[in-house]
Amino acid sequence: MKTLLLWLEATRPKTLFASLNPVLLGTFLALKMGFFSCSLFLITLTTALCIQIGTNFVNDYYDFIKGADTPSRKGPRRVVAMGLISPLQIKKAAVTVFLLATLLTVYLTWQGGIYFGLLLLLSMMAGIAYTAGPFPLAYLGLGDLFVLIFFGPIATCGTFYLQTHTLSWTSLILGLMPGLFSLAILVVNNLRDQQDDKKVGKKTLAVRFGTKWTQIEYTVAILLGSLTSSLLGFYLPLLTLILALIPLKKVWGFKDPVELNLTLEQTGKLGLISTLLLGLNLLFYV
Repeated sequence: MKTLLLWLEATRPKTLFASLNPVLLGTFLALKMGFFSCSLFLITLTTALCIQIGTNFVNDYYDFIKGADTPSRKGPRRVVAMGLISPLQIKKAAVTVFLLATLLTVYLTWQGGIYFGLLLLLSMMAGIAYTAGPFPLAYLGLGDLFVLIFFGPIATCGTFYLQTHTLSWTSLILGLMPGLFSLAILVVNNLRDQQDDKKVGKKTLAVRFGTKWTQIEYTVAILLGSLTSSLLGFYLPLLTLILALIPLKKVWGFKDPVELNLTLEQTGKLGLISTLLLGLNLLFYV
């Protein structure tokens, strides 16, 4: 049981809203058009979660190897850095999870076509390249763009396409919403780890541009994430702005970076609430 809980911790469950939200939104959009396959939804969601979990495992391994994660880190503990799971074990787990994602991709390629399959493979490659390889995205300050695009329009439009076999500007534009909330999760993480990342040469945007710029980036991501759907006449997600005042106040007024751990969790929940509100708006009020 203890081992199972350790592996669950290694998946970083509080960040998995990033995979859940665009799949939910793409499914809501398809459902509004009269399309819904439960099996496709479950397989799509499982694939998305596998890609993110595999990415998190790779991140655990390489951040430990490069010295970005240590037992004294201010964020939630990392199982490899704490010596709870060996680097070899997490590396094998990453390979296993990505293999599962690849197997699921074969089925989704049969459903969505070869180009869709290539898109999923690109997503996996980007997940690995986030912290691995000679030019890791996170260490170059490109993680923000990666998260916005892959956990936003790409995942939303991909889910919508699998259900309907069509593409739409609506799914592309609304797909920015989960992408922006996922970006906000990353920004909180980078703001909290700013000083530790700077020491090991991990040049996130928080390291490159400083605290004030990162606070503004978080604020813009939250505001745009809450406002995006109103561009197309869906206003229920605006209610998210009320709850957003809590993490926004903390991001601008924290004294100790450790305080931002709760803010990270709150930001993930904000994205889920916004997605559910938009789904409610799509299905029952428009």
